[in-house]
Amino acid sequence: MTIASHDSPQADPAPAPAVTDMPVLLPTREDLLERLAAELPSSGEQPTTLLVIGLLRRDDGWPTPTSTLAQVTQLFARSVRGDDWLGASGAAEFGIVLAGPTTAAEVAGARLIASITALGVPGLTAAAGYATLLPELSASEVFRRATLSLTAARRVGAGTVIRYREPV
Repeated sequence: MTIASHDSPQADPAPAPAVTDMPVLLPTREDLLERLAAELPSSGEQPTTLLVIGLLRRDDGWPTPTSTLAQVTQLFARSVRGDDWLGASGAAEFGIVLAGPTTAAEVAGARLIASITALGVPGLTAAAGYATLLPELSASEVFRRATLSLTAARRVGAGTVIRYREPV
């Protein structure tokens, strides 16, 4: 059996990523945790919040089509401010590190969720959870708090944004 060499003139170069691959091009959960770790030391002086938005689908189909994820990724990329950071936090979940007060995260979460509905994808909605970065927390603890809030928001239903609060 003959094996073609790597320098074969017939070899086609790898195609450039298509626009539909945008969700794959987002920074990963590991990158998100690294970003949180970098932000935590200064979070005492500069308020910062992790907002996690999870897509909800009425049909409960899995996985969410790549074309839908690409639409949402483009929407979020156009919607976040220059000093905010967008990445993937899980399957059909997006993590956004927002500079500014915690109240801004609730407003941004509600605005982004409403814009997902406005995309007009049948049955597609979202919910969000957020947690404040505090210097004494680890990146994984901030992530845990935000995803716990997202889980609670998903249980309440589409359009819900829930902030993490310490149990009393």
